[in-house]
Amino acid sequence: MKEIIINKDLNNNQSIVALLENGRIIEQYDDSNNINAFEGNIYCGIVRNILPGMQSAFVDIGEDKNAFLHIKDVVPKVSNQTGNKEEDLSKYDINKYLKVNMPILVQVKKDEEDKKGARISKHISLTGRLCILLIDENFITVSQKIEDKDERDRLKNVASKILKNIKAQNYGLILRTASEGKEQEEIEKDIKELIQLWDAIYEKYNDIIKEHKPQLIYKNYNIISKFLTSVLETDISRVIVNSKSIYSSIEKYIKEIHKENIEIDYREENLMQMYDLQEQLEKIHERKIWLKCGGFITIDKTEALTAIDVNSGKFTGKKDMQKNNTIFKVNKEATIEIAKQIRLRNISGIIVIDYIDMQRDEERKEIIELLEQNLKQDRSKTQVIGFTKLDLLEMTRKKL
Repeated sequence: MKEIIINKDLNNNQSIVALLENGRIIEQYDDSNNINAFEGNIYCGIVRNILPGMQSAFVDIGEDKNAFLHIKDVVPKVSNQTGNKEEDLSKYDINKYLKVNMPILVQVKKDEEDKKGARISKHISLTGRLCILLIDENFITVSQKIEDKDERDRLKNVASKILKNIKAQNYGLILRTASEGKEQEEIEKDIKELIQLWDAIYEKYNDIIKEHKPQLIYKNYNIISKFLTSVLETDISRVIVNSKSIYSSIEKYIKEIHKENIEIDYREENLMQMYDLQEQLEKIHERKIWLKCGGFITIDKTEALTAIDVNSGKFTGKKDMQKNNTIFKVNKEATIEIAKQIRLRNISGIIVIDYIDMQRDEERKEIIELLEQNLKQDRSKTQVIGFTKLDLLEMTRKKL
């Protein structure tokens, strides 16, 4: 059984949101880690500095640090699949697109870290319950997690028909996983709401651009709203909360999306005592995670990437087990745990996994397949690149 726990601490007004399966946390988010989270926010920014040698600029968005804008996030996307990642950016001159003190409409794509400001883009997108609306794009694509070809084709045709019927030009669409099996009427409602939201954002931008100062135009969902927008479309049985205001908003939202089968439970107590949630959350921050076989993995986050190391630990295998079989058993068990921990800790960006050395390519292939299979349960977009010449497995994950 899957259920959502939303615990609000009345002392500091912060919330913890956890997705549980049979009493075990599989996803968790903490408001205290999102105090300075700007990702998804849309601003009227003012260009302060242009660095032609770096093909980039620093933009004042009204926050503590100026945000970073690269030329690839300025020029139109050349590919529906890869954007401008593979484009020869040296042929562009950033001075032709940006001027100092110029106001521009931008969206935060990556939050600020330590001494670095936020990463921003002129490519705007708005996320709904079933779709993502892409501004000034002209393509329609479907979430890779929807694997059925007939369903993918149906969704593309439905989306194309909707955009044509409502005469919505200069919009692209990504059909989210939650759109699978949904009828045209429901998808159309989601698209129209996103277009109305964009119209309001653009109208506000045109009003405040005259003031010629950086301002926040649109604030992205708070952590609870963002979480519920996606998760309530899955097989959730119950939501448990300890806040009357949150209870009321969830009750209203569930009725709007016709999910009356989901039970909402209000309790006037600290929900962290349920299922030993406090103990489970404390373990999430531990560097070392033991495996059932006796091996363990360690997780170390750096500014550039997250490194995960697999160790045999106490596991030596059975007396008649060959060394290669012992190593492979640890690596397989570690793979399942790594997929779980990446989702649980919401690890994003570049991830490098140092497995115990394997001799055969067949074993490496099986590890990759096992990892991809377990990552299918992750709501976020992941990509397994493969093993490098140094026998390190590379993968990436988008932050939720």
